[in-house]
Amino acid sequence: MAPPPAPQTMKERILQTADKLFYLQGIRAIGVDTIAAEIGISKRTLYNHFPSKDALIAAYLERRFVSVHPSDKPPAEQILATFDSLERRFAAKDFRGCPFVNAVAELGPSDRAVKKIAIAFKESRRLWFRDRLTELAVADAEALATQLVLLVDGSIAQDLVRDDPAMARAAKEAAKVLLRNAGVDVGGDAKKPMKGHKSAPQ
Repeated sequence: MAPPPAPQTMKERILQTADKLFYLQGIRAIGVDTIAAEIGISKRTLYNHFPSKDALIAAYLERRFVSVHPSDKPPAEQILATFDSLERRFAAKDFRGCPFVNAVAELGPSDRAVKKIAIAFKESRRLWFRDRLTELAVADAEALATQLVLLVDGSIAQDLVRDDPAMARAAKEAAKVLLRNAGVDVGGDAKKPMKGHKSAPQ
């Protein structure tokens, strides 16, 4: 039998609670009093682990900063699978958009610490696309990687407004057009229109 999981430390409990409340209800809407009350601890205990709300916000965003690693699947398949993952995420009841975009929108661009983490996250995703495109010998991998992350962020915004996971499928079809125009083989279904959607203009 596998050993039981180690009990959470107080710092982990605080961060997990902050993560849930910040993401679902908003960073400005949630104060440290609310987080402490949710856990059943004093503010002093919270501040022993995170000296300020700003420190807790930074830790929350760093917790959300998960690096994506390449798989053994073909690069084009990995790229398109990104949009399949987005569609599954959009369908979840707790989806509230990109936490990094949300944080910058709430706190404003003058919060340099938050903006720095957000930029680093977005650039890490763009570089992941660029590296897969480089493996495919795409001529201008830098530019196409930027276009692909714009499709990702655009589909997230559209889903938040429309509450429609199919926005990820629409973005995937657009990604196929971009890849095909760059000389990448995306399979035999690239020109087929999605059900309920017109095919993308060529």
